[in-house]
Amino acid sequence: MNKLRQEVPFSVFVSIVLCFFIGCAGANYGSVVPNTAATKAFEAFQTDPDMNYYYSGPQANPNALIGLKKSYALNSDLWKPIDPQPKVIKELITGMQNIASEHGECQHGFIIRDNKGNTIGVWYSILRARTFIKMGNGNQVEIFTPDLILFRTGDGGSDESGK
Repeated sequence: MNKLRQEVPFSVFVSIVLCFFIGCAGANYGSVVPNTAATKAFEAFQTDPDMNYYYSGPQANPNALIGLKKSYALNSDLWKPIDPQPKVIKELITGMQNIASEHGECQHGFIIRDNKGNTIGVWYSILRARTFIKMGNGNQVEIFTPDLILFRTGDGGSDESGK
């Protein structure tokens, strides 16, 4: 009897997890995959002329930067466009690195893939900055911004990155 009680909750858990993954399999969601080359390109302040660049969060120290291939349309007004000049990219990345360093973290580069596995862009943020990539009709893509408050001060309030 005791063994049966242990097996039933485990079976229910496995069933729920399987239903979740099966349900997501047919959805139009892309992914963000760690990529060393993307990290190096961002940290060398390099941009791809075939991409449009955007930031999320405060301009002095953004929470994330993205580059999206020009053949895709970003379906979000939460991302702010960037002039992809090296000086501008350097200022944004330096601000990001400074605030992350104060909190013992560092940024990483990622590639953004569509629901078919095609690379459609790049992402740069700390690991805790989460997102979802939702593919729309045609070349529309919605890239969710990470939480606006990624860093907190010791008193429970947010620091300047969350303003």
